[in-house]
Amino acid sequence: MKYVSTRGRAPVLEFGDALLAGLATDGGLYVPDRWPELSSGARSGSPGRGDYADLASEVMWPFVDGTYPRGRFDELVRDAYGGFSHPEVAPLVEVGDGLWLLELFHGPTLAFKDIALQLVGRLFAEELARRGERVTIVGATSGDTGSAAIEAVRDRENIQIVILHPHGRISEMQRRQMTTVDSANVHNVAIEGTFDDCQDLVKAMFADTAFRNEQRLSAVNSINWARVMAQTVYYVAATTRYELERVSFSVPTGNFGNVLAGHAARQMGLAVDRFVVASNRNDILTQFFTTGSMTISEVHPTLSPSMDIQVSSNLERLLFELLDRDGSRTADLLDSFRATGRMRIDAGVSARLSQGWFGVRVDDTETTATIAKLYRDTGIIIDPHTAVALAAAHRVNREAGQQMVVLATAHPAKFGDAVKVAIGKPPPVPPPLVELADRPEHCTHLPNDLAAVKTHITRCTAQTN
Repeated sequence: MKYVSTRGRAPVLEFGDALLAGLATDGGLYVPDRWPELSSGARSGSPGRGDYADLASEVMWPFVDGTYPRGRFDELVRDAYGGFSHPEVAPLVEVGDGLWLLELFHGPTLAFKDIALQLVGRLFAEELARRGERVTIVGATSGDTGSAAIEAVRDRENIQIVILHPHGRISEMQRRQMTTVDSANVHNVAIEGTFDDCQDLVKAMFADTAFRNEQRLSAVNSINWARVMAQTVYYVAATTRYELERVSFSVPTGNFGNVLAGHAARQMGLAVDRFVVASNRNDILTQFFTTGSMTISEVHPTLSPSMDIQVSSNLERLLFELLDRDGSRTADLLDSFRATGRMRIDAGVSARLSQGWFGVRVDDTETTATIAKLYRDTGIIIDPHTAVALAAAHRVNREAGQQMVVLATAHPAKFGDAVKVAIGKPPPVPPPLVELADRPEHCTHLPNDLAAVKTHITRCTAQTN
């Protein structure tokens, strides 16, 4: 398997090089040069629990074949999921009326990002040890990626990690999961701005070739293909291990990486009817999937802060596919979008898009009501992001027998204030989160200024190298 940039002007890479590069040198995102077909073993799965690690190795192997011996890759995968609190890693819970919750929050930081990053951290360490190299991981987070990435690479001698988050725009629990980590290779930065500002700073640093090479920059955001690769597995697991037929997925969506992984699984042959792209008040993706156009506007704070985004990086990978993998057309479209704040795809492309995608906007009032209703009906407590996806799922017309899987992306205790408003009491808090309250925080506040952030990163790496 080779990896090509969505903008067509970067070198074609092997998996290990694409892993460490993160963002392509032309500003594009790496994707596999072809979609492998799911093996018969991955397609069949096994009813009930099965074994998540075995299935994960089977699904991902075509993407890494030639980079690792199969036995070693199997070991890394099994180790990645050995610490999850649920034996199924990503269990399905039926909530009635053909609706299921796919619980993706049983990892160490209680969010779906762990499922990819626990593996990605190990792949980084393996690749760097083999090469005798070091990297500085720079990432932007709208809430959960930062803590999951930090947990995956903390205390690793050949990795420094710098995570930017928007000051005051993530939950206290999300912030503390990052800033209370006392490790020499972990550096947290609160940026005066939005998640989009943080993401733009990261992309600007990668675009600065001299700085990128000097600091050996790498990325673990979902701009890194390995993140998406690891997330394809739970779509396959939900469909095959539980023998679901005529299934669609409703996905709370911010940076588009989570639902893009489902698209990848479908490209590999997984039978999926539709993907429901569930957005909050920041509904630029709903515009896109409804009208074929979108316009950047102000980022509004909501009860589901991980989705408070206007520019969704991974949409670029889908556009690349819709434009028949034409990197020049993709680059021109995205350059125009960033210059004007507007994008429109032609009617033919939009028609193709409507066949398998559906966009829904859910506001805070409906989010709160959805949390409350599910709790009244079932006793199940969900977080606001999951509630957005569940509310969206209820809006979609389904024929008899059609199943809808809602991705439950975070433990409700990470958003205790929002849950308390909905159900009248805070959700139970697991021990790992209780302990955060007594730990000191380590964080640097910086303006939304590229030079200031680059200077800070240079100081951090100089002190620890």
